Amino acid sequence: MSTVHRVRGLRLAEGGELLPDHAVAITGGRFAAIGPYEEVLAQAGPHARVRAWDGVLTPGRYEPDAAALLEAAYYPDPREAAELGTEPLTGEALAALEMTDARWGGSARRGVQRLFAAGTTALSGTFTRPAVRTAVERSGIRVLPAPRPRPLVLTGAADFAVFADDGGALVTVLGGRLVFRRG
Repeated sequence: MSTVHRVRGLRLAEGGELLPDHAVAITGGRFAAIGPYEEVLAQAGPHARVRAWDGVLTPGRYEPDAAALLEAAYYPDPREAAELGTEPLTGEALAALEMTDARWGGSARRGVQRLFAAGTTALSGTFTRPAVRTAVERSGIRVLPAPRPRPLVLTGAADFAVFADDGGALVTVLGGRLVFRRG
């Protein structure tokens, strides 16, 4: 079964032309159709699930500094908020913590969730901490060797984000799977 994502606008590439009232259809984690909503819906068939987002669908963001974000900062667990706050800890605050592999893994999972919340679908980095590397691998986020444009194309991996007018991500999708959805 296909899922159709209808949006107010679509950009096939970063900085590309804004195409109003468009949609994408996803089947098996790949783009099966891209185009005007009515055409995509007809191609997807009567049993397609339709999701509508009031935003602009684009290729997701690329984060070139992921290794620094995930290996040089600690993202506190919500249960630690009273003691450590909710913002990432770096420098002396990080050095004061007893960082076990389990703690690094949890921090990396929370850090990746923050990247998803920003509309990030790809990153780069050499992850030297095994627990961080495992968290990144399990998240499904694409690890690219270098920045490169990733336009939305038919049969390509269904990785994208939908952004609201305020610039925040409404939804982030990896391989057709919803990994983030704003409130």
